[in-house]
Amino acid sequence: MKKTETQKGVIHAGFSYLLWGLLPIYWKLLDHVNAKEILASRVVWSFIFMVVILLLTKKWGLFVRTIKGFAKNKKQMAALTIASLLISVNWFIYIWAVNSGHMIEASLGYYINPLISILLGMIVLKEKLTVYQYASFVLAAIGVLIISISHGQFPWIAIVLALSFGLYGLAKKLINVDSTVGLTLETLVITPIAVIYIGFLFINGTNDFLNAGIQTDLLLMGAGVATAVPLLYFAKGAQKIPLSLLGFLQYIAPTLTLLLGVFVYHEHFSKIQLLSFMFIWSALTIYSLSKTKLLPSQSFHLRKEKSTSV
Repeated sequence: MKKTETQKGVIHAGFSYLLWGLLPIYWKLLDHVNAKEILASRVVWSFIFMVVILLLTKKWGLFVRTIKGFAKNKKQMAALTIASLLISVNWFIYIWAVNSGHMIEASLGYYINPLISILLGMIVLKEKLTVYQYASFVLAAIGVLIISISHGQFPWIAIVLALSFGLYGLAKKLINVDSTVGLTLETLVITPIAVIYIGFLFINGTNDFLNAGIQTDLLLMGAGVATAVPLLYFAKGAQKIPLSLLGFLQYIAPTLTLLLGVFVYHEHFSKIQLLSFMFIWSALTIYSLSKTKLLPSQSFHLRKEKSTSV
């Protein structure tokens, strides 16, 4: 029974990462629309779709109770607001990057995201790291440095994507709510701003929604489904499989995005970029193994103490 549940978890989580990896194809279909309008539509239609899901799953009561609880807890309300802003920044940069020919750099951002999470955990949560996790961070830093020097500029798209999603995960640690309710709350916070922006576009006659054809309208409305469905499958899968296995599966998405950028949309992938990615892939391999029983789990601090006391 337990094996069957794990298999279901792998299927659900793997499917969510598969959808995330293929999502650039969806945004490419909207590359004629301003990234800000795509983001605003994504927020509004995600909220509407999640409300429907709450009603269908009979979680509306839980949603209302959660809102009332947040109104009395300023710390959680602040964490929710910050999480909503961070995920909005992440969504916007990702959509803009994909539609501006920076898909490879966007994939780099999600490759280094776990390593950014390590750094945030160490600095903010005072977590102790293993020797292998330190090594993985150093290797990733070398990879980023190589690509920065070769391009003559800092890979800001990758870093902003990784930082915004890493900080989003940190903020989410302070919000202990049902995943469906959580996503609805996050989109609720930003929806008023998104609606005002869409209204501004309509007033100025610069809107693409209801103005650029039925296909564009359907794609903008479908952005809510494209956002929510992977998250819902991820939530179902994450509950049934070990965190270490989830860590391996998460590389499906950036790998697919990288392959799409190189082989489908023909973005330039130089030898220097390959070298940089090889350092980062090596870092991820070490990091992933450090989360399993294949490598010792003692922290760097404890290891150092032991060696000096002998």
